[in-house]
Amino acid sequence: MNRRRFLQATAVAGLGLSLPPSLSNLVAATPPPKIDLVVVQGSSAAQITRAAIDALGGIRKFISRGDVVVVKPNIGWDRLPEQAANTNPEVVAEVVRLCIEAGAKKVKVFDRPVNDARRCYVQSGIAASAGAAGAEVSYMDDRKFRDMEIKGIVLSSWPLYTEVIEADKVINIPIAKRHGEAKLTLSMKNWMGVMGGSRYRIHQKLDASIVDVAMKIKPILTVLDAVRILTGNGPQGGDLRDVKRLDTVIAGTDQVAIDSYGATLFGMKGSELGYVRLGQEAGFGKMDLAKLVIRKI
Repeated sequence: MNRRRFLQATAVAGLGLSLPPSLSNLVAATPPPKIDLVVVQGSSAAQITRAAIDALGGIRKFISRGDVVVVKPNIGWDRLPEQAANTNPEVVAEVVRLCIEAGAKKVKVFDRPVNDARRCYVQSGIAASAGAAGAEVSYMDDRKFRDMEIKGIVLSSWPLYTEVIEADKVINIPIAKRHGEAKLTLSMKNWMGVMGGSRYRIHQKLDASIVDVAMKIKPILTVLDAVRILTGNGPQGGDLRDVKRLDTVIAGTDQVAIDSYGATLFGMKGSELGYVRLGQEAGFGKMDLAKLVIRKI
């Protein structure tokens, strides 16, 4: 026992002696505060991803044996990992490995890209890395989009991908990057990749539409990839001068909180993002970082 732990133990013991038995038992049984967000930095994308999920309680807190899991990265663009337009393939692969270690029956990985799907899947490195980790990587089938009731702020219904809705568990793995209209692409906006139909129609009320779809899907876990962030010319980038390496991942279950923290990576506040403000107003999550328990590793 080091000096710090000795002093802590002595203080607790002394407190117990000075309190009535009922209060003493209450102090001893009080659990540590719930962690809202975990922020992990390190040189290995796979290791910091695993460390972040472990700090939240481990993958078995989220995934049970026999689950069919959808892991949703951003594979929207015909870009290499170094260009930071798509989710880092090592982050995706590590989440897939963790799900399989937890006993998932199947782990599905897919997205609806803006550029040609075959080129995006290959150039991003996600098809190869996720497949090698044991995922079923597939192109999205237009026949599997079905109009679904949303009852949101502005969307009453929208065609969504059935494999996402029917999965036992869904994990969101977006990348942090600039976006011309939404300002930033973070976790909530990543769900545009499971929307069918003409997604450009929602751009008139983009922030509210982003919140509506995010609230409909309700992932059990979000891992925001900030290994490399795209600081300009988003969402597709292309110029390496717009890329900043942070070697960071942020994990949690509250997408509003994650996106609010993600904004700080770009020198912004969460309140500057319309969908973050609306998400909090809708009771979907917490925007005020000062009220969150954030663990940094």
